[in-house]
Amino acid sequence: MLAAILAATLVVPVGIGGGETPPPIPPRVARAATTPAVAVAATTTDLRDLVAAVGGDRVGVDSLTDPRQDPHAREIVPRQVALLKSAALLVRVGLDHEPWLPRAVAAAGAAPRDVDVARAVVVLDSDVPRLSAGARPHLHAYGNPHYWLDPENARPITARARLVVVHDTWPYFARRFGLVIAGAVEEQPGVPPSPGHLGRLIERMRAAGVRVIVAEPGASPAIVRRLVDATGARVATLAPSVGAEAAATDYLALFDVNVERLARALGGEAATPAGAPRP
Repeated sequence: MLAAILAATLVVPVGIGGGETPPPIPPRVARAATTPAVAVAATTTDLRDLVAAVGGDRVGVDSLTDPRQDPHAREIVPRQVALLKSAALLVRVGLDHEPWLPRAVAAAGAAPRDVDVARAVVVLDSDVPRLSAGARPHLHAYGNPHYWLDPENARPITARARLVVVHDTWPYFARRFGLVIAGAVEEQPGVPPSPGHLGRLIERMRAAGVRVIVAEPGASPAIVRRLVDATGARVATLAPSVGAEAAATDYLALFDVNVERLARALGGEAATPAGAPRP
């Protein structure tokens, strides 16, 4: 998931609130020689290091928190707000591990793209009652959020995103952004798929956990809708060329548009622009 949207910018160092500020923990910042990369805010140092491992020299990533302090109780400080303002991507533990995060995002004014890593793992203790014996909300009401302490969970967290494409337009784009194309709707370029092929594709998507379908402005809404209904995947409608979408006004804008839409889809939102075929 992360590999699709990591590409670069400057990271603002972050501090933590509450008492005396301990010595800062260095951010994981890499610099490409000629290409800037995406600025990422991670809610823990563990996720910071996993993002750095995936993104390499395409990211500058820092943690919003210090592991030497209570992970659940945080005072919001200006440097955290600055990091969130400058970040293109927010990577978080999810569940109810960061009850302070909505306040920090609100203080920043403009939320970066949100990646909830908990969606990628099997959470333990998810049947914990939502209320404690004292009738107060249980801190871990959605399950135990400390899943990074099983190193096997690093696999789904850092796995490259798998996509299904409608037309075989995107291999070069996928290679550049660390994506895996798990299948194509068209058996042959320009030829509508047979019912048998769609059935096999649906089974493959379910087995591989494919959550995003990449369509183009001319894709058949009926076929895309069938895949969405059968698999629950989200649709990202991307522009294959300059001018194919109104926002793709030039070559650089083409990639800005496509990366932003793909990031939204990978982050859990539909990414079909106004005027495009909708499933």
